[in-house]
Amino acid sequence: MERTDAIVVGAGVIGLAVARALAQSGREVIVLERERLIGSHTSARNSEVIHAGIYYPKGSVKAALCVRGRRMLYDYAASRGVPHRRIGKIIVATEPEQEGALAGIAAAADGNGVEAMRPLSRADLAAMEPALRASAGLLSGSTGIIDSHALMLSLQGEIEDAGGAIALETRFIAARPGAGGFVVEAESGPAGRAERVTLETSILVNAAGLFAGEAGAAIDGLVPPFRREVFYCKGNYFSVSGRVPFDHLIYPIPERDGLGVHLTIDMGGKGKFGPDTEWIEGIDYSLDPRRGDGFYAAIRRYWPTLQDGALSPDYTGIRPKLAPAGGAATDFTIEGPETHGLPGLLNLYGIESPGLTSSLAIAEAGVGLLEG
Repeated sequence: MERTDAIVVGAGVIGLAVARALAQSGREVIVLERERLIGSHTSARNSEVIHAGIYYPKGSVKAALCVRGRRMLYDYAASRGVPHRRIGKIIVATEPEQEGALAGIAAAADGNGVEAMRPLSRADLAAMEPALRASAGLLSGSTGIIDSHALMLSLQGEIEDAGGAIALETRFIAARPGAGGFVVEAESGPAGRAERVTLETSILVNAAGLFAGEAGAAIDGLVPPFRREVFYCKGNYFSVSGRVPFDHLIYPIPERDGLGVHLTIDMGGKGKFGPDTEWIEGIDYSLDPRRGDGFYAAIRRYWPTLQDGALSPDYTGIRPKLAPAGGAATDFTIEGPETHGLPGLLNLYGIESPGLTSSLAIAEAGVGLLEG
């Protein structure tokens, strides 16, 4: 039976970041990825925004790791040539009665240690973004955008340079405690022709994203309080034909289940709107064009001159939530041996936004839990 130092389940940006940290510490690492490509789910189907750390409750894991992760990610991207841009974001109050919410957001940002925040008057907004309709705004100067695929390829390259391996089309089946760690069962190969593989490892990391609940349930010895159910919240995105008349990302006041239908601009200059909120039971990336009606209504609150027919269905992503529709907002759940009692196991649940921004800080924190 082959033995390795660490097995990471999931080759999204979180799994890759953790695997990189483990590999660069001198450990032999294997990443198990069920799909044919790295980052096939949440990591590749999001807004590709580097978040400042504004919205999250003071003292939360999300707040701390987003702020640290943002700084780490900017440094990493600059040093590795990963395309990114510190474009800035404007959070807008489209009606005077929303302006109090802006003050609350500014206070939360200050409490989380977010820098480069500035209130904007109607006159400021007219000068900065003439096409924008808003009574007031809040500028987040540290918000940016990044090429998430280039980031993941960079992380993969560093894993492999350190002697690690990415095993694609390899599905984690189960794990049980063994001598000095875990015995891991996996199936490798395309459906219908997969072969059973058994590996021994000292460290096991559950970074399976949408499938983290399923993976946790397959770890023998992990008791129910630490086996988490994952709920799926789909977000639909529409793109706009032609160039958008904005130089910043534009965000409305946040909604209960997300940040609202906001404008992001990718590294190619393409304008995208989303995500909305659609709770689903299973993995489903289909996009119903009829949802565009709701997008026009939401966007025209801050961009009233958006023309009929300007939006086209683009893509969808799914956020792994730890509470169902209508439930309270939850924090990142990062659990090491001191929490669940299984030496060598790291579980990562509910890593939704700002997971991309926080990825390097999550890896740093997770490896710290494993090392005690």
